[in-house]
Amino acid sequence: MFKQNQKILFIIIAVLVLGALGYYLYWYFATPGQYDDFARCLKDKGAIFYGAFWCPHCQNQKTMFGKSARLLPYVECSAPDGKSQYQVCIDKKINNYPTWIFNDESRLVGEIPLSVLAEKTGCVLGH
Repeated sequence: MFKQNQKILFIIIAVLVLGALGYYLYWYFATPGQYDDFARCLKDKGAIFYGAFWCPHCQNQKTMFGKSARLLPYVECSAPDGKSQYQVCIDKKINNYPTWIFNDESRLVGEIPLSVLAEKTGCVLGH
């Protein structure tokens, strides 16, 4: 009897945990991020963010955008092995990460403050 009650309790806890996780994921993806409009504007203005999954500076750049990072015009340059680069990045001569290339073909390299990206593109940063 004790084992059966223990099993039922485990199932109830598992359902509650999965329900909470589902709610969190729904909330995360259904609610807008602070910089959603800014990230969309960067894309509309032709700015492209080139980076690599293993690059800490690229992760820091994405962190600046919070959950709006999912809307960035991002191009992954690193192949899964972390040692080679995809052709699109070779063609654009991406040698450092992160690299932002703008509509006028100018580029900025490194962790770029959002205010600089706003100034460069004319996008409204907004808070």
